[in-house]
Amino acid sequence: MAEQQEERAAYPPIADHGLVGDLRTCALVDVLGTIDWLCLPRFDSPSVFGSLLDPDAGSWRIEPVALTTTTHQFYLPDTNILITRFHNEEGVAEVHDFMPVVRAHDPDHRQRVVRRVAAVRGTTRLRMSLRARPDYGRAGVEVTEAEGGLLLTGPGVRLGLSATTGLEVEDGTVSAEVEVSAGEHVLFALEVLEEGAEVQPGGELDLDELFEATSAFWRGWLAQSTYVGRWREMVNRSALTLKLLTHEPSGAIVAAPTTSLPEEIGGGRNWDYRYVWVRDAAFSLYALLKLGFTEEAARFMAWLSERMGEDTDDELVDELGPLRVAYDIDGNVPPEHELDHLRGYRDSRPVRVGNAATGQLQLDIYGELIDSVYLFNKYGPGISHDAWSDLTRLLSWVMDNWDRDDAGMWEIRGTPRPHIVSRLMCWVAVERMMRTARQRGLPGELARWAEVRDEIYHRIMDEGWDEELGAFVAYEGATTVDAGVLLMPMVKFVAANDPRFLSSLAVVEELLVSDTLVFRYEPERTDDGVDGVEGTFSMCSFWYVEALTRVGRVDDARLALEKMFTYANHLGLYGEQVGLNGEQLGNFPQAFTHLSLISAAANLDEALG
Repeated sequence: MAEQQEERAAYPPIADHGLVGDLRTCALVDVLGTIDWLCLPRFDSPSVFGSLLDPDAGSWRIEPVALTTTTHQFYLPDTNILITRFHNEEGVAEVHDFMPVVRAHDPDHRQRVVRRVAAVRGTTRLRMSLRARPDYGRAGVEVTEAEGGLLLTGPGVRLGLSATTGLEVEDGTVSAEVEVSAGEHVLFALEVLEEGAEVQPGGELDLDELFEATSAFWRGWLAQSTYVGRWREMVNRSALTLKLLTHEPSGAIVAAPTTSLPEEIGGGRNWDYRYVWVRDAAFSLYALLKLGFTEEAARFMAWLSERMGEDTDDELVDELGPLRVAYDIDGNVPPEHELDHLRGYRDSRPVRVGNAATGQLQLDIYGELIDSVYLFNKYGPGISHDAWSDLTRLLSWVMDNWDRDDAGMWEIRGTPRPHIVSRLMCWVAVERMMRTARQRGLPGELARWAEVRDEIYHRIMDEGWDEELGAFVAYEGATTVDAGVLLMPMVKFVAANDPRFLSSLAVVEELLVSDTLVFRYEPERTDDGVDGVEGTFSMCSFWYVEALTRVGRVDDARLALEKMFTYANHLGLYGEQVGLNGEQLGNFPQAFTHLSLISAAANLDEALG
């Protein structure tokens, strides 16, 4: 029991976190008031607070001195301002955490983490302890006094810490102890400083103005949503989360704000998701368009157009195609390496930075990309001549390479296979290009495109279907299934009432579904090239909801959706996976999961009327 308590103190459950951000980076705050993950100044920068992956990698803790009986955490409604409440017999205190965003595309944006400690009832004494450890915990900071507070400098960081109370420094750790009574508050603010910039005194910060402006920004943004269905709270939280994962200056959308949170506790399935996956971002674009957020879609399309227009080494194009699977925010390809000095979350090693999936061939990304472009062209302002020229170049490569073996949607690190979902999404790429050309009257070799589209269709129907199993299989020649088959009616490859799809759905339910939780593939019969096991994949669970909706099983779909909501954390956030014990696993929160929630809820709403 004592060991479990020590582990909980060192590593809070993944689900015990809220997220705050400023559209450049995000901080994770646990239910005990500790910021245990923050990369500055960007999502993909080295961490400054990294105790989520190692207790010695830095944190920013605010906690009551006396024993706390209960804690609660919630968001200020319709915002990304996080409030953590501490209850004890003497009083109730709150910590308000946010990263100020005053207005969209603010040229004067100042990157700050603001923590306001306020008393609601009685009197509470709290302790603040800030230990910055830059470069993923490999370095400390030098703390010096400045006119407005303290200056913290270390490898790659220059930070200013200001407060409305006295601060003490010992061995690079900044601490304070404060007592607040009802109606009183104390402010702490950590700001990223350019070279030569000075620390702003805490007393000069207009906290009320910052708080109200940030609240107004988030509420004003969310008010643009066109969703008015039954599950507004969950859909709105998912939309706000997707927005937090948007890098506003570039328009990029990252897959998650964290790295190496494990798919299996103690295992090695630990990946870095702080990058732009073409697949994830394309699905995110669909979700944002579904809710009416066309500006975010346009910004990402601009970012994507830069990637499509880039010259790529001819040898790499021959091997991997004209696009990489993932990019960093600047459009570079992040190589993968391990941080051996970090213990990893609950001793789950290795901790990885970068992602080797960028060196894989994953053919499905072209279908997801071109489908999102088609939707943007249909519901947004439309695509440019240059973008269309780039897309026709991409499509030409796809038509020449669609039948190659690849790593598939799930990025297996084993032997490449002729994956059926990769074939499916190549069909989508060709079919959506044909639709877009006809809608806009754009030039294209429609006759040749139709020929290749039909060839892919027949290949899937002939080689991807197993008559004995009664299902579309994971890859040609396989006898196992893949949850990606659930996408078939969603992308209009088959009708939802097609006997082959209905049979495949029944097989997926038998082999991959546990209650409403869905595995990506059959874990015991699939060699994905990585040791260990994983949990169920939450995005697939929402795909299952949508598949049930499309085949007309709306009562089953509604029950499955409501059950999936029970796996969200206390704030409505989801990681990548859910273990069979209900524990959130993988990087957190995960864009893929939230965008599939939006799609499932919106389509079920429409079906229910």
